[in-house]
Amino acid sequence: MSEATAPGQAPVEVRFRGGGFAPKANRWAGAVVFALAIAFVEWGTRAGWISALTLPRPSDVLGVFVELWQSGLLFKHLAPSLSRLVVGAAIGASFGVTLGILIGLFSHVRAALVPVVAAIFPIPKIALLPLFVIWFGIDEGSKYALIAFGTFTPTVVATYGAVDNVDRSLIRMGQSFGLSWRSIVLKIVLPGAMPGILSGLRISLAIAIILLVAAEMLGAEYGIGAYILEAGALYDLERLFAGVVILSLLGVVVSSAIGQIEKRLLGWRS
Repeated sequence: MSEATAPGQAPVEVRFRGGGFAPKANRWAGAVVFALAIAFVEWGTRAGWISALTLPRPSDVLGVFVELWQSGLLFKHLAPSLSRLVVGAAIGASFGVTLGILIGLFSHVRAALVPVVAAIFPIPKIALLPLFVIWFGIDEGSKYALIAFGTFTPTVVATYGAVDNVDRSLIRMGQSFGLSWRSIVLKIVLPGAMPGILSGLRISLAIAIILLVAAEMLGAEYGIGAYILEAGALYDLERLFAGVVILSLLGVVVSSAIGQIEKRLLGWRS
């Protein structure tokens, strides 16, 4: 708060207006929306105006979760899916961030690799699954390769785009103060590009979850994708929706993890 005065008038308090557009955290808003949606579907299915052939009762889906937990099948399906997701996404994201930074920093690398990235980026990654099976076999190798490749391409594009969007006036300021090239990269370019890189990772990891399901629907005994495929073949809507809910929760966990990383690395923005 500050005070503004005018001739012949008493001091008037003026509200501070420089807070920017920083969003305020509200932990319970999303949970309330989910709870209301679930309650609405439960009420609609019990009332009969939502057909059981269209949507199962959320309470029945919850019963499937309890059954999966008690039988141990939840961990049998979830553990291999998490392993495939972590390994594949880590490989794709690490190579994607590294190559994206190199493209953003070096003009020769950009000239050589941007056309290649532009050529492979629009290819539907799921369409390459049979090719990966031929190259890496039907076991874990093809699944890791598909997830890694699907994570790699959007991460590269987001990373070198984020490097390009770093304010050039900050770089010129660092040069005018005599900072070395290495110091400019570490203290100006990478921190300035980090918001864009993390936003790209958020999208890339969502794509990785989609590709995980596709990979597990081919030649996997256990995994969330294999579980969904089996439930769909039997037209078991409760089990099918239980698998979909697991994927949704996995997406929420990944998004929350990226959010925590953003808070730690981008605290300087607040």
